[in-house]
Amino acid sequence: MVGSMTRRAGLIALAGSMASACSPLSLFATFTPKDAAKLSEHGAAYGTLERQVLDVYAPKRETAPAPVAVFFYGGSWDSGRRQDYGWVGRALAAQGFLTIVPDYRLYPAVRYPSFIADGALAVRWAIEHARALGGDPDRLVLVGHSAGAYIAAMLALDDRYLKTAGVDPKAVKALAGLSGPYDFLPLDGPITRQTFGEARDLPATQPARYAKAGSPPAFLATGDADTTVKPGNTVALAAGLRAKGVAVEERHYAGLNHADTVLALSKPLRGKAPVLAEMVGFLKARVS
Repeated sequence: MVGSMTRRAGLIALAGSMASACSPLSLFATFTPKDAAKLSEHGAAYGTLERQVLDVYAPKRETAPAPVAVFFYGGSWDSGRRQDYGWVGRALAAQGFLTIVPDYRLYPAVRYPSFIADGALAVRWAIEHARALGGDPDRLVLVGHSAGAYIAAMLALDDRYLKTAGVDPKAVKALAGLSGPYDFLPLDGPITRQTFGEARDLPATQPARYAKAGSPPAFLATGDADTTVKPGNTVALAAGLRAKGVAVEERHYAGLNHADTVLALSKPLRGKAPVLAEMVGFLKARVS
């Protein structure tokens, strides 16, 4: 018991130090205990470019076609690797989702909106390949954290990207965003300026602008100690969707910072907040 508590404390300390330094999660991804799942595809190409690749995690036990979740990781649109988020893929797969974790192009190689276009291609791949991998493409949800929540929200709310990729926007049955930047004008920092500063229509870069009747139901969560992406982003998008009659579950987790909302999906840190249980409960209710 003491040994397990010591290991858990060590993981929490490691996660905290990585979060505060905004460093890659490679060590955490390597050493954290993981949920049981199958790695069905590793490095599958969803496009022709180097970073247009993805991994697929499947439930350990397949009893029926599983709902499909596409998870987009964060990293300020300029960092991140799918390999460092396999524990998220396994966590969602253990909850019954066929889970796709794609890479996407990053700054400085690209700027807005190229990473959203990549996300749309990954969604198309998920729909085209889900049945062969044990999934049900008619029960598709999008999940993301931070910059990944931005991508997921833009795909769910702005129909142009999925349509351009040849996907019916109605294929998205629900959205789950953790600590996402949805309403962040004016561009007041180097990250947003470098990524969005060349956009001709800055208001068009904001997910909150696209809240409309018929948008997918949304689970929107943030930590009240988040100083990286202020909780007001979640408040703004949730309010905009509700005003259009869209079902929204809005969660503000006490004491959680920006990284904590995604780290709480991991097996050893789930006790920090019920993010996984509440998010999965919401999503399953929309794809049942």
